[in-house]
Amino acid sequence: MRIKQLLVIGCWLVVSGLAIAQDNIIDEVIWIVGEDAILRSEVEEERLRAQYEGTPIPGDPYCVIPEQLAIQKLFLHQAELDSIEVSESSVSSQVDMRMNYYISQIGSKEKMEEYFRKTSTEIREEMMTGVRNQMIIQQMQSKLTENIAPTPAEVRRYYSNLPSDSIPMIPAQVEVQILSMEPPVSLEETERIKNQLREFTDRVHNGSADFSMLARLYSEDVESAKRGGELGFVGKGQLVSEFADVAFNLNDPKRVSRVVKTEYGYHIIQLIEKKGDRINCRHILLKPHTSIDDKTNAIKRLDSIRELMVDSGLTFEIAVSRYSEDKSTVMNGGLMTNPNTGASKFEYQDLPPEIAKQIYTMKEGDISMPFVMMDRTKNKEVCVLVKLKTKRDAHKANMVDDFQVVRQLLEQRQKAETIEKWIRKKQKEIYIHIDPAWRGCDFQYSNWVH
Repeated sequence: MRIKQLLVIGCWLVVSGLAIAQDNIIDEVIWIVGEDAILRSEVEEERLRAQYEGTPIPGDPYCVIPEQLAIQKLFLHQAELDSIEVSESSVSSQVDMRMNYYISQIGSKEKMEEYFRKTSTEIREEMMTGVRNQMIIQQMQSKLTENIAPTPAEVRRYYSNLPSDSIPMIPAQVEVQILSMEPPVSLEETERIKNQLREFTDRVHNGSADFSMLARLYSEDVESAKRGGELGFVGKGQLVSEFADVAFNLNDPKRVSRVVKTEYGYHIIQLIEKKGDRINCRHILLKPHTSIDDKTNAIKRLDSIRELMVDSGLTFEIAVSRYSEDKSTVMNGGLMTNPNTGASKFEYQDLPPEIAKQIYTMKEGDISMPFVMMDRTKNKEVCVLVKLKTKRDAHKANMVDDFQVVRQLLEQRQKAETIEKWIRKKQKEIYIHIDPAWRGCDFQYSNWVH
């Protein structure tokens, strides 16, 4: 039987062949699922991680977490039997994002190591295992539920059997079209930004300033500036192409790149380290700022376009194709896509606040007056017109307008029932042992102890 690192035997703890009195136990096996052990330290780590991430634990963590870990091991055991594997590059990419998130939230790599009481290498290795297992479990669950597809008759029957107070409320939803313009930046402002970045480069090269210090003082990428401009390890596909092309061609950590223009502004980059197809680098971002006159001129231009739509029959879709500078919407008539769902319908709270405020009192087909808003993907101000394409008030789900919503509810229920039935079956098929001191729990599944 493969038990990780240590075992509790009688009143002695055996660690790497050394017997230590149980009074000094620093870890212990609390569950065994098949050939895998669940350690007390694993539970503590999960509890600490949930506490840091603000993830609520529905009950006693010393009951909930071991059961969750046991359920994961059931899926992993079956995945091993079914030869389910995941792409290591996908795992590595996910870990990079998580590591960078922790560093950004805690403040630095050193503070992260202090918080978790481990080196960044150890943290990364554990994350690799956790993310890999998570992806395998997701694939295993997908395999178990892949054939679930409720028929229209099943959906109608499910809806008809729902008690009135159980029929879900569909919140108010809208579809919005947008025409966006970026106020032009003067050549003088662009040159000022470039010259400032060139000055930073000269100071780093002649040794009169440290790149990370300059990033903290001047970079307009707020999150990375807190870390001295450090981005953390990323793959090439995680960066905009103009930035990636320059960053991945850097080889000397003592040198600074040329000035690089992207949709976010102007950058200079310094290499920290390369690992295979990933890179860690620092950057300083400066953004050219538009003047009040530039914004006023863009607003006047949009006002003229709006007059053409109202008075001369110019459609919003054609105006978008001619004038809009929003690449994400210009090809579909300006129709915005909800990043949370991938669909065109938005609840008000999912819209940028400036747009939500504008359309709240508008009627279908209305076009707003031009206004200035913050494009949060680029972190810059843009001038826009918006049109309210459709608007549906909050209502109880019905089979005419909300068939797909009801179908998704039924599908989710059937998948959950399938997973639950599978877990109860698997509990009977695999060896499970729980330390007596950890059995006094009101578990979600009652068949852990046979």
